[in-house]
Amino acid sequence: MAQMFYIHPDNPQKRLLEQVVNILKDQGVIAFPTDSGYSIGCMLDNKQGLDRICKIRALDKNHNFTLMCRDLSELSAYAYVDNTTFRLLKNNTPGRYVFILEASKEVPRRLMNEKRKTIGLRIPDHKIDLSLLELLGEPLMTTTLILPNDGFAQSDPEEIEQTIGHQLDAIIHGGYISEQPTTIIDLTHDYPDIIRKGSGDITPFE
Repeated sequence: MAQMFYIHPDNPQKRLLEQVVNILKDQGVIAFPTDSGYSIGCMLDNKQGLDRICKIRALDKNHNFTLMCRDLSELSAYAYVDNTTFRLLKNNTPGRYVFILEASKEVPRRLMNEKRKTIGLRIPDHKIDLSLLELLGEPLMTTTLILPNDGFAQSDPEEIEQTIGHQLDAIIHGGYISEQPTTIIDLTHDYPDIIRKGSGDITPFE
């Protein structure tokens, strides 16, 4: 059964986050709050963890995963970014966006879009996430926690514990978070392509 960590959304307790980091580094899978609902994630090199996430969410091999990064320097290590794209990213992160970018060689092949060699990357505007990523020292492989036959992201950590707690190693309880889907922007073309209009403002990309 997953260990529940009650972490303050505005003042995350470092000692608790360090315990979560240890679970992640021990090949763990966690559920955690973001600025757009709860997500599920593991470390990039955790192939077993990826398989577990796919089983929990009933995902096929074509699902696009997202790398959650702490800042732009980390993001640019996992994607090819030109000056124009960098300026766009700088002006709109952190925030409720997922950016589709050309994946660098640092991204494991199993995580990228097989046909296009792209990856989704995001820098969340959430103190728990940013503190966790800072302690972890590398991105998290993540996907929104939407259970099979359910059209919405999970928003209640206690409900997550009841339904899939036995399939997770840790749950970060950061309070109830209503779903606010991210805006998805494809930046692999000459001009930004808005794939999904979500809670992130699309004005800078029109």
